[in-house]
Amino acid sequence: MAELETDPIVRLTGALDPRGGWSASRCTIAKAIDVVGNRSAFLILREAFYGTTRFDDFAARVGVTESVAAARLKALVDEGLLVKRPYREVGERTRYDYHLTEMGADFFPVLTALMQWGERWREPAGVQLRHRDCGAPVHAELRCDQGHPVTVREIDLVPKSAAGTAQAAAADSED
Repeated sequence: MAELETDPIVRLTGALDPRGGWSASRCTIAKAIDVVGNRSAFLILREAFYGTTRFDDFAARVGVTESVAAARLKALVDEGLLVKRPYREVGERTRYDYHLTEMGADFFPVLTALMQWGERWREPAGVQLRHRDCGAPVHAELRCDQGHPVTVREIDLVPKSAAGTAQAAAADSED
């Protein structure tokens, strides 16, 4: 496997360089992993995108015990990625099904990127996402707000307050 030529790949700027000026407690990756940082949470979200809504189906399709499924579903509801809705079949007790929220739906590009990475490096014969209208494969891709595709070596990591300032300055310089 080829080693990448340059380090670091993403350039740290402003208060992030040197690294001592940044607190890991403000890391958005760490905060996201706190919500979905285990295998069963990722797979439950995958199943929600595949249309699974019922508790027993989540447990069976993810391959976890009922107690693990219950804990993960509760956590995903508590964090706002899923919503729990009551339903009742005739002659049965009230049960609950689970549906994606807007926050949960926003997680789809993460799953797409993970699927794409897994297809390249772990299971090339797996499944593939395809555009329903034209049949072409769907890929996760990085683009800036101006619509330009970007590679990892074209990215600067800046503090959020500086990011807005830098974007405004770049827009002003184009005028």
